[in-house]
Amino acid sequence: MSGDFDDRIITSWHTNAAPWVRAIRQREIVSRVDVTNDAIVSTLRSLRPTHLLDVGCGEGWLCHAMARDGVSCVGVDVVPALIDAARASHPVDAVPGTYAVLAYDAIATGALSDHDVGAFDVIVSNFALIGEAPVETMLAALPALMAPGGHVVIQTLHPVMASLDVPYVDGWREGSWTGFSSEFADAPPWYFRTISSWVALLTQVGLTMRALHEPVFPETGRPASLILCANRAD
Repeated sequence: MSGDFDDRIITSWHTNAAPWVRAIRQREIVSRVDVTNDAIVSTLRSLRPTHLLDVGCGEGWLCHAMARDGVSCVGVDVVPALIDAARASHPVDAVPGTYAVLAYDAIATGALSDHDVGAFDVIVSNFALIGEAPVETMLAALPALMAPGGHVVIQTLHPVMASLDVPYVDGWREGSWTGFSSEFADAPPWYFRTISSWVALLTQVGLTMRALHEPVFPETGRPASLILCANRAD
């Protein structure tokens, strides 16, 4: 059953690639514009990366932002249309970027070695870890892709705020495009994890938690997201 849900996630993103690109480019997602984009960029800048991997990079906005800072970036995503958009819009006045179509299970089985990308001092995933088994196996592969002292940074929906009207337990939930344009269809399901489950998962795959950040909406003071920062457990 879990595999069916994970497959539905990929199918949905193939369906919604074009409206997603437009929504990002036209700054239609208020939480990203107001809070979470700056939050993840600020977190990454504090780590002073030189070589960064963006897992689930989508249309590439985060790689583009970091490349303008002089960071060498590799972006991977399972949806070819999103990778095409990332390549096509990579800024000409930035460090060149590398983009590849890769599923999480391919990363887990070493597919990145075929791209000769080297070791990363920072690996980031921004609102892209919404599945169950593929996410877990991919995370287990990350320490082998990291340079000594490297960092993993994950931004996700804040578990407490995403669980106000349902029990606070791990499990699959139906997705929603509420607040998005009518172009979006077939919202992907997502696998909910509590904060303690996120920490336990990162520890289980050989990472050491270093920090948790909870960016808030300035108007309400409520958390907009959760950012987890971990290091390779050398």
